[in-house]
Parts: sequence; structure tokens; C-alpha cells
Amino acid sequence: MDIITGIDHIQIAAPPGSEDEARKFYGELLGMKEIPKPENLAGRGGCWFLCGSQEVHIGIQKDFMPAKKAHPGFTVNSLRQLKSRLEEADYEISEEPPIEGRSRFFTHDPFGNRIEFLAFE
Repeated sequence: MDIITGIDHIQIAAPPGSEDEARKFYGELLGMKEIPKPENLAGRGGCWFLCGSQEVHIGIQKDFMPAKKAHPGFTVNSLRQLKSRLEEADYEISEEPPIEGRSRFFTHDPFGNRIEFLAFE
């Protein structure tokens, strides 16, 4: 019996007042489209983005601590192009051993959260 049918969204924590920085990184740099938060949640701060058919929710956390091990893994069309774009924006890239059938690298968002990017070969 299949109970879980997919992933609707992931939530990534960020410190208070960081929405503009999140929009620059996730929206402008990574090219995710910002989507409106429901009215009943808008007062909590943060911002939401569309990533394929899933959503990425940037949630504000009062006592924020970045995720150092836990991370989302985003699939991309061109790792080389994204890597260059991130390096030009002064984001440090961490090369990791490939996973069979996938190339990948890591970086950190502006808040220190670990982020993985993958391309299927």
C-alpha cells in the first residue's frame, strides 16, 4: 500500500529579517519563481518558491541555526553553468564524490544552510 505519494515542499530555515536575501539567492541566483504565501501564514515572515512541481519554503526561525548536515538536493540542467554562476557570486563550492549516475556539488545559502545540486548522467 502506497501511503506517501510524493513531496509537496521542503522548508529551509532562515534568520529573522532575511527575506530579501532569500529572494536574491533562491529567486534571482537560482532562478526559482517566488509564489505568494497563503494570507493566514503571511504574518509569520519568510517566502515561498516554486521548484519544479514542488515548493521551497523559507521559514523564519527566531533562534536560527543553519543546517550543517541536513540539506535539500536540487536537480539541475547544467552543473557547470550553475557552479560558475555561484562562484561569480562568491559562493564557495564543495566538490563531493559522485553518486553513481549523478554528478554533484555543495554550497551554502546566505544563512549557512548546506545545499546540494545534482545532475543525472
